[in-house]
Amino acid sequence: MTTEQQTHVPTQALRIVLVDDHAIVRHGLRSILERESDLEVVGEASTAAEAAAVVERTRPSIVLLDLKLSTAADTEGLDLCARLTQRHPDLAVLVLTTFLDDSLVVEAIQHGARGYVVKDVDTTELLRSIRAVARNESAFDSHAAAAMVRSMRVQPQRPKFTERELNVLQMLAHGLSNREIGGELYISETTVKFHVRNIMRKMDASSRAEVVYEASKLGVI
Repeated sequence: MTTEQQTHVPTQALRIVLVDDHAIVRHGLRSILERESDLEVVGEASTAAEAAAVVERTRPSIVLLDLKLSTAADTEGLDLCARLTQRHPDLAVLVLTTFLDDSLVVEAIQHGARGYVVKDVDTTELLRSIRAVARNESAFDSHAAAAMVRSMRVQPQRPKFTERELNVLQMLAHGLSNREIGGELYISETTVKFHVRNIMRKMDASSRAEVVYEASKLGVI
């Protein structure tokens, strides 16, 4: 067992669905992931419609999603990402694609993705990213991270946060759950949810990952 596995073995294997229009890519990913004792591939899909059905049936914890799912559109996966994360709020979507465009990285996060890696990523980095999004953390390979940094050059107006909201933001950036944040701040989980909703509203964000990204861009955290 690798050190990565020893560190991240959960009580139950992480259930993964692969969404890519190329069968050979899905086969290669499956062969890599199924070597890991804490990962289980429970389904595959080649189209948006198939993906929605497979996710509904298998209820995975993670979806590895390519942005291009047909010859008709290069970014069909963005719309699928939004639909999946809206219908399944606990689902972690990790974009795994050949496309690397600054705006696409940002749009993927805005559509609900927790991470973005390109297909030339090495196996160790891919596994690290999968486990990171499963912990409700954000995950970007070096290429996507650089694209995020470049997108930060235009600084939008910084919203005003209360001291408590800033505390919650810091903990969101460290990947803490609502319950863990409540324990750290000695407040109820319901109160934490209230603060998180206010933060998301002020930042016009649709996910925790987007909140962290926007807060980093604004220099809040």
